[in-house]
Amino acid sequence: VKSEGPKLVPFFKATCVYFVLWLPTSSPSWFSALIKCLPIFCLWVFLLAHGINFLVSHRSASRILAGLMFSAVGDAFLIWQEQGYFIHGLLMFAITHILYSSAFGMKPLDLKAGLLMGLVSSSCYAFLYSYLSGPFTYLVAVYIALIGFMGWRAVAGVQLCNDLWTWTKLSACIGAMLFMVSDLTIALNKFCFPVPYSRFIIMATYYAAQMLIALSAVESRDEEDFRKRS
Repeated sequence: VKSEGPKLVPFFKATCVYFVLWLPTSSPSWFSALIKCLPIFCLWVFLLAHGINFLVSHRSASRILAGLMFSAVGDAFLIWQEQGYFIHGLLMFAITHILYSSAFGMKPLDLKAGLLMGLVSSSCYAFLYSYLSGPFTYLVAVYIALIGFMGWRAVAGVQLCNDLWTWTKLSACIGAMLFMVSDLTIALNKFCFPVPYSRFIIMATYYAAQMLIALSAVESRDEEDFRKRS
């Protein structure tokens, strides 16, 4: 963490700029889209700073970078969600969760964690169902399934009981949980009822989630350095 921290300074500065400016959502513009996406752009730079060879040789890192790219496009679409681009943003983030799931991998399987995430996801959809109508009835179901699957793969990587975990796997796990909190807040605020301080909750948990997931991409390098020292 100490070695990776300085590379995240631009991300923290860009995040502060977003919260300080706090541009109104009622007047979407390309400038507001840029300010919103800037922290994610900084996470691109964070991963690229590890070297192109690192990204090419480690598929999990390159998939997380690709996920961040789709996230930035999704963020831009959501700036104009009131103009009919909410579904476009939903699609971009659905692709993001598929890429993150692929990056986290299927080992260890951990069916208990999968069952737990399935129950949580099902409960969330059951609550939202009565508020949904039209295509959102199906689109939200698919989206919840995808983010629930992503959460399962992130949680499964943290084997605390067997001491088979690293700080990067724990980072991915916490990041996935925060991403779910952010998206659930969006769903509640958009489809169910106004959530107090919703924008702050959504963006704070979202930026933290993306940072932690980006940090999890450096695990391959940690393992490689460990083998060299050994």
